[in-house]
This record gives sequence, structure tokens and C-alpha cells, in this order.
Amino acid sequence: MSDTPSLRDAALRYHEFPRPGKLEIRATKPMANGRDLARAYSPGVAEACLEIKADASNAARYTARGNLVAVVSNGSAVLGLGNIGALASKPVMEGKAVLFKNFAGIDCFDIEVDESDPEKLADIVCALEPSFGAINLEDIKAPDCFIVEKLCRERMGIPVFHDDQHGTAIVVGAAAKNALHVAGKSFDEIKIVSTGGGAAGIACLNMLVKLGVKRENIWLCDIHGLVYEGRAEEMNPEKAAFAQASDLRRLDEVIGDADLFLGLSGPNVLKPEMVAKMAKQPIIFALANPNPEIMPEAARAVAPDAIIATGRSDFPNQVNNVLCFPFIFRGALDVGASEINDEMQIACVEGIAELARATTSAEAAAAYKGEQLTFGCDYLIPKPFDPRLVAVVSSAVAEAAMKSGVAARPIEDLEAYKQRLNQTVFKSALLMRPVFEAARAAARRIVFSEGEDERVLRAAQEVLEETTETPVLIGRPEVIEARCEKLGLRIRPGSDFQIVNPENDPRYYDYWNSYHQLMQRQGVTPDLAKAIMRTNTTAIGAIMVHHGEADSLICGTFGEYRWHLNYVNQVLGGGSYEPHGALSMMILEDGPLFIADTQVRIEPTPEQIAQTVMGAARHARRFGIEPKVALCSQSQFGNITCDAGARLRAAIEILDANHCDFTYEGEMNIDTALDAELRGRIFPNSRLQGAANVLVFAHADAASGVRNILKMRSDGLEVGPILMGMGNRAHIVSPSITARGLLNMAAIAGTPVAHYS
Repeated sequence: MSDTPSLRDAALRYHEFPRPGKLEIRATKPMANGRDLARAYSPGVAEACLEIKADASNAARYTARGNLVAVVSNGSAVLGLGNIGALASKPVMEGKAVLFKNFAGIDCFDIEVDESDPEKLADIVCALEPSFGAINLEDIKAPDCFIVEKLCRERMGIPVFHDDQHGTAIVVGAAAKNALHVAGKSFDEIKIVSTGGGAAGIACLNMLVKLGVKRENIWLCDIHGLVYEGRAEEMNPEKAAFAQASDLRRLDEVIGDADLFLGLSGPNVLKPEMVAKMAKQPIIFALANPNPEIMPEAARAVAPDAIIATGRSDFPNQVNNVLCFPFIFRGALDVGASEINDEMQIACVEGIAELARATTSAEAAAAYKGEQLTFGCDYLIPKPFDPRLVAVVSSAVAEAAMKSGVAARPIEDLEAYKQRLNQTVFKSALLMRPVFEAARAAARRIVFSEGEDERVLRAAQEVLEETTETPVLIGRPEVIEARCEKLGLRIRPGSDFQIVNPENDPRYYDYWNSYHQLMQRQGVTPDLAKAIMRTNTTAIGAIMVHHGEADSLICGTFGEYRWHLNYVNQVLGGGSYEPHGALSMMILEDGPLFIADTQVRIEPTPEQIAQTVMGAARHARRFGIEPKVALCSQSQFGNITCDAGARLRAAIEILDANHCDFTYEGEMNIDTALDAELRGRIFPNSRLQGAANVLVFAHADAASGVRNILKMRSDGLEVGPILMGMGNRAHIVSPSITARGLLNMAAIAGTPVAHYS
């Protein structure tokens, strides 16, 4: 038997451990003392109640209602499992709530209701309106779902959205829009044949009509064959709207010359011989799960040019509702929409489709490593883990809600709203804003020493899109060109950025000669200088900065920090430039924390520690943060005699003599630095008030260890390391850096020297 656990076993363990279920409730306000209790509950809570009684819209101001969705199901049509009942549906609804939270920051309760009568179920849902800002109906069988949604939408003043219908329809609409773009066809001219007359299938057809498909060009089939005028078997008004006046009865009779097959039915419904009858470059959406109406390889055997989407994650173009529902609800909630109307749904379609046509984000590429994520036949819709979805789609939905008159709380500045949404997925966005603004004031040239690296290539494109900087990449042109093409990047060497080819560059003589001049009295011969300028891209980049051909160097995406530092210091050190510390900004759940020195000086002297403190304080201010520096050690205000404590105390004396204009204190333990109440008990006369936001250590091992623990165990996002003391002429990153991290470092490197230390 294989040691690899089955998917079933792995899924059950996932749901059971370390605690049952996928959700928990967390408080957003402190509850640590009697004062907190008096404000959170009686008597203080009465004030919020009275404000809401006076004006119902205040509920969004004083409660979580404005960011709270209910996922409601009676378990009558759960996934492919059928009518399994309300209780058995709970894992699905919990999962839906998790997706709301993870993808769009929306709080969610799953509510499973043991009620099969659609009108009674609607009564229950309507009674929930005071608790929630929106309702997501889920896994309710047809035609009951039509009745429940209709009644709820008529009676409720908040958005009600049946995701099985409209979420599927929106993602299908986006995929169809881009498939037609690839095939060179338009909605108003295509013939559609669809199988599946359930809620999702009908909603998809209605959406395609809204997008421009002519109703007479839609041929709907179900288990009984074609839906035709006069048919009585298993008909309802929703199906009847697509009835054809035709003598044809079977799928194989109506499939001829179809441009688009839309399947939301069951496995193996579409046969290869039927595909052969379809139009040239047929579009096949075989969305039945887990087994589609036709397997992609079977369709391509008879139609090699087919454009295919499925509902499965192991094939390209997965039609997944998670591309829609978190973001349409995000936009609707943020403007206080009273409903999710056609305009908002079409805006969602457009936003999803537009994002797929843009260059894939580095984050999505990392989440789906090895997949080709370039717009075309196999990439019609973006991946769920593309972090740009929330800003692009939600803002489009919010704008449509405002334009269509259903927004109770219109947003004045949509661009600022987009930035706020980006801050929810890019944790560094808010803190990096002043750095990007300063960088935009100067068009600096940034040379990346590892120019062939995928992260560097993606960062270079983002540098060109988001800054005024000019990237320069060191690497082989043919490799960079091929990788840009493979990754679907729009940028190209020569036209968008400059390349320095270490194997063949006209400046080679000048470069090795300059390096030799700098290093000839340190044992570097002309031959060694030539070899280094052919093979060492960090040294090449440093020489470019030395020559004034670049303003700053970024290196270190692979290799060891001090190896890179050696060459940076050889070429760019000297005079007033000396590396005196590596500073990392760790972005944590409760705010940023700066850590230094993590790399440069293993056991710094008191003078070097003081220098690091002053540099770290200047950098904190660059991010708009007033520094509160704690010098950290095992020793605490002199209670232990140790070397680290002695060096920190001596550094304090140096800082005192320099009359620094920021707050610092030490030496102390880390918990004392971060806990003001603890510090008050131990050392009540401390000059430091509140929690420290800059921690400086007397040993690089301690600083690096704290940084890595925060990064690996506290979900800390690192900005840095920032190399202090080099006048912003070089920065050495860590091999774990992401493309977004490189973009942040490019913005830091792009800041004029006047803003830097």
C-alpha cells in the first residue's frame, strides 16, 4: 500500500485537526478589563443601540453588519451529492465562508436550514435581514431556488444572490467573452447548444443573452432532449423561455454548426462525433463535475483547435465561482447596495475577463507554478489566487452599483478605494505608499544583477508599470527574451529595458579595467578581473553604479548575503560609504516592526550599534513611522553582566552624546520592549512610551533569528533587507524574496539620496 494518504483521508484530517471545522469567531476589540467590558456590553452598548434606532444606516457604522454575509442552504442540491440535507451540507457552507474571508475579507456565517418548502425557507431568510449585510443562497435545488431568490429579492432591502445560478453565469460569461475574443467571433452571431436545464444552466443562458447572444440562436437540451415549443415533460417557465419552434429532438440533431457548447449536465453527454459537427474552432464548456460532458483530449482528437473549459482544477480554464462571489459581494457591501442587479453582474463579467487579458500576476504564477498563464486558448479566465481580483472586480461592481442607483453609500474616490482593496491583499501597500511617491519624483536606473530570474522579470514589468524607474537587467538576451515570452510578460529587452550581457558586452574592457584598478592592490590580477566581469553579475552591477550607468543595484535573489556584500563593498565602499547594517521591516498583523542588524556586522562595536540605531530611525521615518527604538539583549537595564549588554549600554551613551531626535531605550529583553505595561513595572522611569517599533540587537544571530521567526511563524511580510550606509546605491535581498518584494526594494532603491541614509 502506498504511504501517500488518499484524498479522502487527507480531506477528513483537514476538517478535523487541529480543531474541528474551518471557522472560528475572533473579537475585533479588546476585552481585557472592566473598562472594556463596560464599553462592549452594559452600559456602554446601549449608546450604539440608540444610534441605530435613530438611524438604521448606523448599523454599518457601529456593528459588523456592513461586512457580514450569511451563506444559507437547505442542502437540497449540494455539489454533485444531491439532496443530502441541511446538516450534511455544513462543511460546504463553512468552506464558502472561508473563501469569503480569505479572498475578500468578508466575515461570514454559514446557516443551514432544515426546510424543504421554498416559501417557508424564503420566510426564514427574510427574517435574517437585521443581522446581515447580504445573503448568499447556496445549493438549493431547482426550481425551488428560483422561488426562494425571487421572494427574498422582492422583500429584502439587502443583496440576495444565488451563487449556483449567478456566480456560475458570471464566470461562464467572462470565459465566453474571452473565448470569442480568441476565436474572433462575437456574441450576436454565434449559435449556442446547451445541456442542463437546472438553475445554473438557465442562469448562464440568461447571462449570455444579456451579453448579446440572440435568444433564437440558443438550443437548450436536457435529459429528455431538446426544449421545444409545446413540450410538457419536466418543463417550467425558466426552461420554456428557451423553447425552440423545431421538429428536431436530440442533441446530436441540433449540435451542427454550433459555435459554443455549454454543458452543465452530466458525464459523457457530448460525443466526439457531435464535436466534429460543430463550427470551426468550437468553444466547448464541459462543466459537469467531477466528470465533464466530454474529456478535453477526446474533444481535441476530432477538433484540435477547440477552446475548452471545464469545472475541474486539473485542466486549463476551470470555471470556478470563487472568481466571482467574494468580489461581487465586496463591491456591493462597500457601497451599501440594496441589490445585486444586472449592471453589477455584467461589470463583474467585464472585470474578470479584462484581468485574464492582462499579464498574469507574480502571486498567481507562484501559486500555480509550472502552468502556462498567458492569455489564449488555455488561459481564458484568471486564477482564483490572483490578488488583483479584489481591486479590479470589486471596484467595477461598486461603480456599476453607483451608476445604476442602488448604492446607499456611494464611494467618492474610486481610485483610492482600489488602493484600499489592494492593501488588504498586498500587506506592504499602505506602508510603501510614501516610498513609491518619493520614488516617482526621480527617474532612477535600477540594475538587477540576476536578470534571468523569473521574479526579477516580473518585478521589472511592475517597475515599468508602477514607477518612473528604468530597470536594467544583467543576463543573456536570448534567455531573457525566451522567458518573457513563456511567462506572458509584455516587456521585451531592448524596447522596454536595457540588458547587460556578461558574455558579450561592448563595455567589457572598461568594466574589467575599472574593477582591476579598484582591486589591484588586493590581489586581483588582470586575468582575474576579466573572469569576474564575465561571470559575477553582482560585481558587474556594482561597476555600472560606479560608472554612473545605474543609480542603484539590487542583487541577492540567490547566493549568500555576505558573498554579495563583499563585492558591493569592494566596488562601492570607501570614503563616506560603509555598510553599517541590514534593516528589515516586518509587517505583522498589528503593524510594522523593524529589525536590525540582521546581516552585516556579526558582533558590532558600541559605535557601530549606535550607527545602526540612527540609520534604522531615519529609515522608519521614510515609511511615515515615528521610531521608538529598543536596544535588545538578554541583559535588562544592567541586571546581567554580559558582553552584549555592555556594548548596548555603551551605545546608549554614544546616542545620548549625539542628542538624537528620536526615542530610544535599552538594554532590555524583547518582551519588555514590546509590552509597555511590563516595562513600566520593571523600569518605571523608561524614556520609551508604548511598544517599541524598532528592535536593534548586539549580535546578528539574534536579529536574524527574530526576523526569520516572525516571517515563518507569524505570517510576517518582510520589506528588505535594506542595506544601510551605502547611500542607496546597493541593496542585497534574500533568496526567499518574491516579485512583489523586489518591486518594493526597487521603490526603495528609486528614492533620491536626499531621502535616504
